[in-house]
Amino acid sequence: MIIGIDASRANRKHKSGTEWYSYHLIKELAQIDDKNQYILYCDNLLTDLTDLTTEGLSEKFVEFDQEGFQKIKSPHNNFKAKILKWPFNFFWTHGRLSLEMIVNRPDVLFVPSHVLPIIHPKKSIVTIHDVGFERDKKLYLQKSIGSKNKNFQKLINFAVRLFTLGKYGANVMDYFSWSTLHGLKRAKKIIAVSNFTKNEIKDIYKTKLADNIFNKIKVIHYGFNDKIFKKINDFDKISEILEKYDIEPPFIFYLGRMDKRKNVSNLVEAFGLIKNNNRDLSLVLTGAADYGYDEIKYIASEYQLENRLIKTGWIGEEDLPYIFNAAEAFVYPSLYEGLGTPLIEAMACGVPITASRIAPVVEAVGDSALLFDPLDTTSIAESLVRITTDKQLTEDLIKKGFNQANSYGWSITAKLTLEEIESL
Repeated sequence: MIIGIDASRANRKHKSGTEWYSYHLIKELAQIDDKNQYILYCDNLLTDLTDLTTEGLSEKFVEFDQEGFQKIKSPHNNFKAKILKWPFNFFWTHGRLSLEMIVNRPDVLFVPSHVLPIIHPKKSIVTIHDVGFERDKKLYLQKSIGSKNKNFQKLINFAVRLFTLGKYGANVMDYFSWSTLHGLKRAKKIIAVSNFTKNEIKDIYKTKLADNIFNKIKVIHYGFNDKIFKKINDFDKISEILEKYDIEPPFIFYLGRMDKRKNVSNLVEAFGLIKNNNRDLSLVLTGAADYGYDEIKYIASEYQLENRLIKTGWIGEEDLPYIFNAAEAFVYPSLYEGLGTPLIEAMACGVPITASRIAPVVEAVGDSALLFDPLDTTSIAESLVRITTDKQLTEDLIKKGFNQANSYGWSITAKLTLEEIESL
């Protein structure tokens, strides 16, 4: 069987949740599947995934076979990539990948996100990570899709409205709504990354979808890279990585985008409330600045946290375990999640967690985290104090976290995903 995978997200340089999910799933499928043939579809030259025989990032190479496929080293020699060029920086999946499906259709198409191309094989699978954009639109940036040229934007908007009979425009939120609904309706099977996401799909789309569509949903949790996210005793290496990013212990660690949905502004304010409790303690924020970042900067200024707030920007996966291991605690104040991979990584590294009391977080961590009300800065502040001072509590949370992390792994995720693909 020929399995096509949309690898465009896995191929991005600065990966976050969806991108890491795609990347690791492809690597694990290469390890466990020696029967099927795979084609990875990319919008640019493949980089990180050219060698699937190694555990980590490998030396990149670029070679093509006689048919024009980019070569990929894999344990069973059953992977290759097809670069599908597209003149625009938008609608690659619905445009270019759809064209490829007309000319060279695989037996099965797996899209590790919600964006199923308009033209696709009957046997297609999509992954829905979350539907927060339908639950609370205020948490997401409303911006246009397409060129910065205003006239071109108007043209794209007109075309989209014509295609959707006026229901949608050419903006990010409408695109999320339309493409998710399209994927739910048209995919043969749907993977949800948590029971919470599955229940949200049922609740939000109950008036838009036939009941039998919900029977297509299979819950398969995220994994984590257990080769590197673990307890580390190499203190020299830990010190080296901390120095690389100008991080001085002791510190509380946050990993994720800095945007409204992740609720980092309330975290910063809560840290401001307790800054005098321990004048040596810092808050490390790792991740890309996004919608709502100006509010974070304003709050930090109001609480005079310039010297206590360490913003590292995006950090590659290979350095993160050392930062986790050095942290006093990991904090996750998100307002909405699909599941939350950093929570699993933190548990595996043996760092105590304090996090939002919301359903997907509870599903991810069980009873191995100290929970708070993410809308109440006092509740967050009290949890930050307790997680950094109550040694008996942290020892108990760490122990529970190790046990909880053992139930996750990319090999588990890949095995269950392959079973769904082969069952079509």
